[in-house]
Amino acid sequence: MYRRVENRDDAMKNFYTIIEQLGEGTFGKVWRAVNKSTGEEFAIKSIDKSKLGQDEITNLQLEIDIISQVDHPNIVRTYEVFDEPRYLNFVMEIMSGGELFEKIVEKDHYSEKEAADTIRPVVEAIKYCHDMGIVHRDLKPENLLLSSADEGGILKITDFGLARFYDDDLMTTACGTPGYVAPEIIEARGYGLEVDYWSVGVILYIMLCGFPPFFEDNNEKLFDMIKRGQYEFTSPYWDDISSMAKDLISNLLQVNPRQRFNAEEVLRHPWMTGENTPRTNMPEVSMKIREFNTRRRFRKVGNAAVASVKLIHIAHEKHREEYANY
Repeated sequence: MYRRVENRDDAMKNFYTIIEQLGEGTFGKVWRAVNKSTGEEFAIKSIDKSKLGQDEITNLQLEIDIISQVDHPNIVRTYEVFDEPRYLNFVMEIMSGGELFEKIVEKDHYSEKEAADTIRPVVEAIKYCHDMGIVHRDLKPENLLLSSADEGGILKITDFGLARFYDDDLMTTACGTPGYVAPEIIEARGYGLEVDYWSVGVILYIMLCGFPPFFEDNNEKLFDMIKRGQYEFTSPYWDDISSMAKDLISNLLQVNPRQRFNAEEVLRHPWMTGENTPRTNMPEVSMKIREFNTRRRFRKVGNAAVASVKLIHIAHEKHREEYANY
């Protein structure tokens, strides 16, 4: 439900009691709140519109248009939006289980089979979005959250701040997060739904070794590696990983988007179907993911809880590329 409030900045508080702050980003904060009528808990992402330019406000309206239409068990649900004079408040499903990678390191047993079972609902949710003509454009570990800390916690995709409707006309806006962005976005040569599957390939690579396929502190060098598809299945970390897993990743990290696997091809791949997917415990991978989490938190500017409006814009002017972090 979208509620536009013309003259009050506290309309949301008529319906929800704020309990505590969960996180803070560049443009606003995320709160834990309780519905006054039902007692049910929610997360409320509150964005200060006074800190935004007109372009950011337009992008937020596009986000509202998208999240109001998606309804999938593996996508974080937005229940209400309060559009107040100063604040835009998203009332969202609260994801108390934290980020996926944080959950992996807590497991007593973690195998290729478990990694396959984990990534499957993400691919299914992306397929659902693509079938609706929606491309996410910012898939990364921080945007994969668990509904609860229990063993039965459901993995869900969040943060549709960069998502857009796609109608077969190639997109040209350069956006995403360094390390996960597809080469065709960097090159600004027009792109489509395939960019999300490249990001899945990067995430899956990390899930099976504990570090990313493309890594450089210098963004220019990083983007050059991505554009050339320059990565390896580094020894000894990949020595015990199955050839099936490597085959799937290789088909996702295809520089040419026409050759890149789509959802149907991913879901019917032998590694995903699970008949012969290794079930051997991989404690060394869990340890590497723990190290990856530590490095990632150290680099993170601000906190992203439940959802965020952080993004990386890659603007292109003629023959020059300029990169800016927000």
